Amino acid sequence: MRWRPSYSQLIVNSSIAIPLLDVMAELGFHGHEEAVYHHADEAVRNKPRRKWQSYIWDSLDKSPEERAFLFKLDLAVLSFASLGYLIKYLDQSNINNAFVSGMQKDLNLYGNQVNYMQTCWTVGYVIGEIPSNLVLTRVRPSIWIPSLEVLWTILTFSTSRCSSAKQIYVVRFFVGLFESGFYPGMQYIIGSWYRKDELAKRSCIFHTSSAIATMFSGYLMASVYHLNGRGGFRGWQWLFIVDGIISLPIALAGFVILPDVPENTKAFYLKPGERAFARKRMELEGRKGQEPYSRKKIWRILSSWHIWFLALLYVCFNNGSSGAAPVFAQYLKDSKNPTYAVWQINVYPTTTYAFQVITTLAYAWSSDTVCNGSRWPPILVGGIVNIVCYVSLAIWNIPVGWKWACFVLMGAGFGLSGLCFAWAHEICADDNEERALVTATMNEMAYVFQAWLPLIVWKQIDAPEYHKGYMTVTCISALMILTALVIRQLHARQLKCKVTEDDVGSERVSQSSRFSDTQPLEVRVNNEDSKK
Repeated sequence: MRWRPSYSQLIVNSSIAIPLLDVMAELGFHGHEEAVYHHADEAVRNKPRRKWQSYIWDSLDKSPEERAFLFKLDLAVLSFASLGYLIKYLDQSNINNAFVSGMQKDLNLYGNQVNYMQTCWTVGYVIGEIPSNLVLTRVRPSIWIPSLEVLWTILTFSTSRCSSAKQIYVVRFFVGLFESGFYPGMQYIIGSWYRKDELAKRSCIFHTSSAIATMFSGYLMASVYHLNGRGGFRGWQWLFIVDGIISLPIALAGFVILPDVPENTKAFYLKPGERAFARKRMELEGRKGQEPYSRKKIWRILSSWHIWFLALLYVCFNNGSSGAAPVFAQYLKDSKNPTYAVWQINVYPTTTYAFQVITTLAYAWSSDTVCNGSRWPPILVGGIVNIVCYVSLAIWNIPVGWKWACFVLMGAGFGLSGLCFAWAHEICADDNEERALVTATMNEMAYVFQAWLPLIVWKQIDAPEYHKGYMTVTCISALMILTALVIRQLHARQLKCKVTEDDVGSERVSQSSRFSDTQPLEVRVNNEDSKK
């Protein structure tokens, strides 16, 4: 009989493994899935010793297959996630830029209308978040998320035609409703593709898009303000028109670019071997695939500490900043000596978000490298910087140079979202549905508080001093630090229990195997016959 090599023998050469398996799949060879799983196991488990290059980027010390796979994935997932979040946050922050650039005067908004606009958006956002993330576990993300983007883009165009505060309230509610599925949904997708040493960097890079969008919104407002009067539109109206023009092609691209999740991906740029490779990576990471919902599962999720403490952590992060009010811009606008032009009021506050980008990336790289995957140390750093800045601003009568420094340095507390979500993905790795529900609940509860808290502590009539707001954020930041330390202890206990359970399970399997081997031959044969 002619000798034929096995699949595992065919893939010894790692440089040809994945291409060879793809050819096998296209030609209809059976067993290629088993072969690629075997190879993925070898490629992922047998990591070389960590090199200094991995501290720059995590894929530089991985196998050639994994490096090529991550390059494709980053190009698709991170590009779409970052651009999508940029347009979402661009619209979210544009309302503040429009308000200080003519909307207030044109629509006679001299009460708390800007707070009500933010509240209407938040209410829509809160209503849509959890249902949207649950839909994502049953509907392809490549259909659901781009559809939401197209709808909120249409509403962004509509904002430019609003002529009263009531019209804006209605539009902002539906904008919030359709935008609600994007951020937690993309965090869920990122958590479905990346491993622990890759996760924080990707989550934080994704989150930096919010800071870049806020900066870009200021520059955009400064630019389009010169279009004031063109085509019968005011400068602030042009801001929403240009925003919509930028958003629409990104939304449409999502139908093609987004790869869904590893167990159901049909992305054209991932070959069959790479799709199997992606599933094996998540299996080795201990991240479970989709399972049916049941009463028992839902009760287990709701009775776990995961959903409550992680939600509290994110509530503290999301509400532990001055993002609900344009504090820096209001300070500049209120200044009498010197006075600032409209372009300065829009551009100078972008330095806060530039600092956010720097600190967010620093948090991500330090967490994945020097902190060995720990998420809590950067969270503590951000909380401490918050306390220093907001206590100083609450005092208010401080040197002008230090006041400007505090407005800029407060950006250090804006960039912790990616770390919170990365931590949640790791803590909930054993249950896909729990991971989806917990990440949605984190964002949901954060915005539940954001729906009413700014109306109390960030009142427009308190500008520019906002004493209540600064003191509230100080207390919330202290609570965030305490919550992070509690989660650290609970997670450590969870990991210890899991190791103990795995050891007990392995010991039982070993004892069973030894018992089977010591049985007489005829007993083992009879046992096998009875099983059949």
